[in-house]
Amino acid sequence: MTDQRHIHPARPDDRGRTVDQADDPGVDAALRTLLVPAPPTLLPSTLVAVGLADGYARIESPIGAVLVAFNGLGISAIALAEDPSVFETWFRHEFGRPAHAVDALPPTLARSVARRIAGDRRVAVPLDLRGRTSFERAVWEKALEIPRGEVRPYGWIAAEIGRPRAVRAVGSALGRNPVPLVIPCHRVVRTDGHIGQYALGSDRKRAVLDAEGVDVARLESLARTGVRLIGSDTTHIVCLPTCHNARRIRPVHEVAFRSLREASSSGYRPCRECRPTALAA
Repeated sequence: MTDQRHIHPARPDDRGRTVDQADDPGVDAALRTLLVPAPPTLLPSTLVAVGLADGYARIESPIGAVLVAFNGLGISAIALAEDPSVFETWFRHEFGRPAHAVDALPPTLARSVARRIAGDRRVAVPLDLRGRTSFERAVWEKALEIPRGEVRPYGWIAAEIGRPRAVRAVGSALGRNPVPLVIPCHRVVRTDGHIGQYALGSDRKRAVLDAEGVDVARLESLARTGVRLIGSDTTHIVCLPTCHNARRIRPVHEVAFRSLREASSSGYRPCRECRPTALAA
């Protein structure tokens, strides 16, 4: 039998190698050849993946080219496609982290954003809304419910989220929307029916509404004359002017109202889809 007392297993040194390996210069040289420097994109892509930085890419939209910033949590910002250095400076100031240009959005995310901008409310677009208030989130989530080709007044959103007196605060929250077009703040108008302001410019607001099928000229004409609701004398249902039900009413059957109270006193009931009852709150 072999005397086991004289057998000494190889012991690892402080670099994790066995003693025999440490004494073998050939092994040491082979290990050095395995050392490959990390690619320069590894750190930025890792930071983007965990939300400590963002990538951004240019896409086309109904108002022209825009820059879309994203990270592992979702879309974080959409802005007009200006000088990239201007965008990066603004982004760092606004969000407190860097943004790096990339060739394109991740394919799945790009498809989701395109479908959402095209008006598909069924598609889920992940959003990074860290640091935003619960009120802002409530306002933006309600804006997401507005169908393509329709608009709702600020007062409608305020009432729908249970804050009927917070009309001005709703306007401020929409002005701080970090992802316009995806969260369609362009579909929210002044309570008097006029188009109102837009973070990307009122002309662009008109352009994107027009692209979605809103008759902006008619909408503002109704606003100037004080008309807030349109009813049908055949169904006796009253709607907000851009509701898809209102747009099906033939001109000969249209009845204009200045308030829900006026419509109710004439025997009209509110549409269950556009819910003009919110304006009475």
